[in-house]
Amino acid sequence: MHFKDAVFLEDLCPKIRFRQWRQSIHKFTEKSCIYCGKPSESIDHILPRSKGGLSNTENCVPACLSCNGDKSNNEAFYWYRKQKFYDPRRAMAIRAWSDGDIRLAVRLLQWAKPSLKTLIKPKTNESIEFDAA
Repeated sequence: MHFKDAVFLEDLCPKIRFRQWRQSIHKFTEKSCIYCGKPSESIDHILPRSKGGLSNTENCVPACLSCNGDKSNNEAFYWYRKQKFYDPRRAMAIRAWSDGDIRLAVRLLQWAKPSLKTLIKPKTNESIEFDAA
């Protein structure tokens, strides 16, 4: 049996493919809201569908329910600048995401939310020795 002859479950049921697409969007940001950093439970359109936005990866970002509901049908950049939790690094990440550069967006989000491991340096009693070349 060849690969081309196989029938995949995603081909028979489009809902499974849609569910996998939504899960992959959440996976990019480690299930955190792109706007505020809280856990994301929904998908938000950067350019709302009511204003001509499409449901594609470049226009859909993970968002928490409060950000998604508060944003409503406003454009993301206009709405985000007015928020108390505005962070220019996250704004750059949203711009990179909408331009299709998701890898850059993920890097900017990591920069905006550094992990505790990088902030807390482990205390060691070992001395550091350098060898001359």
